[in-house]
Amino acid sequence: MAQGRVEMRSLRVSPLALVQVLVLVLVLDLNLVWSLDTQRPNFVLMMVDDLGIGDLGCYGNKTLKTPHVDSLASDGVKLTHHIAAAPLCTPSRAAFLTGRYPIRTGMMGGAFVFNAASGGLPQSELTFASIAQEQGYETALIGKWHLGLNCESSSDHCHHPNKHGFKYFYGSPMTNLRDCRPGHGTVFQFQKYLPIKTAVTILIATIIVYYFGLLPVPRFLVVGASWLAVLIACLVAVFLFAVPYMNCILMRNGEIVEQPFSTLNLTQRMTREAVDFMERSSGRPFLLFVSYLQVHTALFASSDFRGSSAHGIYGDAVQEVDWSVGQILQTLERLGLSQNTVVYLTSDQGAHLEEVSATGERHGGSNGIYKAGKATNFEGGIRVPGLIRWPGKIPKGLEIHEPTSNMDLFPTVVQLSGGQLPQDRVIDGRPLLDLLSGTSQSSDHEFMFHYCRSSLQAVRWRPKHRSSVFKMFYFTPNFFPVNSSGCFHTLVCFCSSNYITTHNPPLLYDLTLDPSESTPLSPGSEPDYHDIVRTMERAVRGHRDSLRPRDNEMSAGKMLPKPWLQPCCSSVTQLCQCDKDT
Repeated sequence: MAQGRVEMRSLRVSPLALVQVLVLVLVLDLNLVWSLDTQRPNFVLMMVDDLGIGDLGCYGNKTLKTPHVDSLASDGVKLTHHIAAAPLCTPSRAAFLTGRYPIRTGMMGGAFVFNAASGGLPQSELTFASIAQEQGYETALIGKWHLGLNCESSSDHCHHPNKHGFKYFYGSPMTNLRDCRPGHGTVFQFQKYLPIKTAVTILIATIIVYYFGLLPVPRFLVVGASWLAVLIACLVAVFLFAVPYMNCILMRNGEIVEQPFSTLNLTQRMTREAVDFMERSSGRPFLLFVSYLQVHTALFASSDFRGSSAHGIYGDAVQEVDWSVGQILQTLERLGLSQNTVVYLTSDQGAHLEEVSATGERHGGSNGIYKAGKATNFEGGIRVPGLIRWPGKIPKGLEIHEPTSNMDLFPTVVQLSGGQLPQDRVIDGRPLLDLLSGTSQSSDHEFMFHYCRSSLQAVRWRPKHRSSVFKMFYFTPNFFPVNSSGCFHTLVCFCSSNYITTHNPPLLYDLTLDPSESTPLSPGSEPDYHDIVRTMERAVRGHRDSLRPRDNEMSAGKMLPKPWLQPCCSSVTQLCQCDKDT
C-alpha cells in the first residue's frame, strides 16, 4: 500500500506545471497550423472570356502587347495543348469549377441568356472553391459567373457563387452582352426565329393583298392583322428596352450594387476588387478566381486603353486585360506572396470569329493556326491558352505539348490545398503537378470527349505507344460561306440536324501532323486507320457506360425567363435601376 501511495504522489502535477504544458501544446498546435498554412500555396486563377490562343505574344502574336501575360510563360509553364471542356461559356465554366464533363453535371446546353432562368450549377456539385474553403482558404470570385442565380424566388440565390464555395463575390451573375452597351445591338436576333418571321410575313402579306385588291380579304381581318403587327412590334421593342435592366447586373455578394451596370472603367474596378481581396487575405491561404468580362462582346475598354492597339477595340480590350494581370502580379510581389502562389491564366473557349459590331465591324480574336472558333469543337473553338507559374516549385520557361484540360485545375487545387477528391462521383480532370514538375512526361488524359450540347461530337486519343494525338468527328458544322471557317449566317454554329453534316465512317485527324484539321486520314494514308477508329469507339462505349442520368439544367423550360425569379434592386416601376457602387 505504501508503495502504491508513493506511485500516486509521483503522478501529481503542480498547477503551474499544468499551465506550462497546456501553453506548450497550444503553441505547438498553432505552429502546426501556421506551418500547414505556409506550405499550402495561394491560388490566383484567371479566365479571360472568348480570348483566342493567337491573341497572346507567348503563343506567337506579333501585333498585340501582352507583356504581363507573356511573363507567366517565361517565368512558368506554357501548355500548348490545353483544351476547354466545352466551346461555350456556361458548360466550359461548369467543367472548370467541378472537374467534370458538363454532361455529368446537367450543364450541357448552350449558355444562359437570362438572369431570371431557373437552371444553374446544381448544389450537389462540388467546386474546387468549396473544397478549398473547407480547408481554411479565403475564397473570392471577381467578375463573370454565368452559372445561374435563382431557383424558386428572386432572392433564394440557390446557384449563386456564395453557395458554391466563394465566400466573396463581386461581379456579374450573367455575362457581358451586346445589350449591356447602348447602341451595340442585341444578342436576340429575332429575324432568325421562324415563328416570328412567319407571323410577320403573313401579316405583311395580308395587308398588301387587301390594299392592292389582289384577293377579297375581309376588312376586319386586315384591321386585326394590322393591330397584331403593331402589338408584336411593341412587345419586341419593350423586351429589347428591358433586357439591360434584366441581365446587366453587378452584385457584391447577394446585393445588387449596379443595375444595369456600366462598362465605364469596369475592368479597372474589378482589378481593384481583386487587389483589395489579396491585401486583406494575405495572412491566410486564399483562392482568388478572376473571371474577366472582357473580351466578350459588346467590347469595351477604359479611356486609358482606347486606341492603344492596332486591332481596334478588341485589341484595346486584350491589352487592358494584360494591364490587369500586371496589377495582380505586382500586388503578389508587393505582399511577398509570389513564391507561394500558383498563378494560372486561360480562356473559357476560343475566340468568336463570327462576331460583328452593330456597324459591321469584326469583333473577334485570333485562334492562330487552329480551325474555326467559339461554339465549335474544332481546335480553334476549344484549344486555349494555359499558363501556370509557381516560382521554385515548377520550372521556368517550360513548354508542355501533352494534352491537358481546364478540368485539370479541380484535382490540382484540391491536392495542393490539402483536400480530398470526392469518391462519390467521376472526376474527369487529372492532377497537373507531376506533368508541371517534370516528374511525368506524358498526359494522364488518354481520351477526351467533346460534346456539342448533349451530343457527343468528337473524341481525342493520346496513345501511349506513339507520339500522335488523334481526333475523330462524328459530325461537323456546316460553315457558311462554304469555304469559310465559321457559321457567319447564324453568328454561332448549332448542333441540330439541319446545321451539321454527319460522317460515317467518322472523320479522323492526326493533330500532331495536322493541327489545323485540314486533311482527314484514310486507310490509305494511315495504315492503322481501322484499329484507331475501333479503339476510340471502344473508349466511347466505356465513357457512355460511366454516365448517370441527370436533369438538364439548360433545357428550354429552365432557360426561359420567369418574372418571379428576376433580380431587382428597386421597384419595377423604377425599372429595377440603381447605382450603389459608385
